[in-house]
Amino acid sequence: MSLPTIAEIKQLKVEDLENEILIIKKQLFKLRVYRGTKQTFKPHQFKHAKHRLSQLLTVQKNNKKFTLNIKE
Repeated sequence: MSLPTIAEIKQLKVEDLENEILIIKKQLFKLRVYRGTKQTFKPHQFKHAKHRLSQLLTVQKNNKKFTLNIKE
């Protein structure tokens, strides 16, 4: 499984972007709980979730900068 690309994230609407960020944060929390309680999980999912979250946050920050520049 390859890591997701940022091109598909750039096409998301603001609401969808925020929802996706919440979903990924919840997923990371669940993975941390699994690791802390010694339950079985796939460790590579941490890498994928963190990568996806960083992409989402980057696009969100760029969108906010873009909207601020337009307002000025």
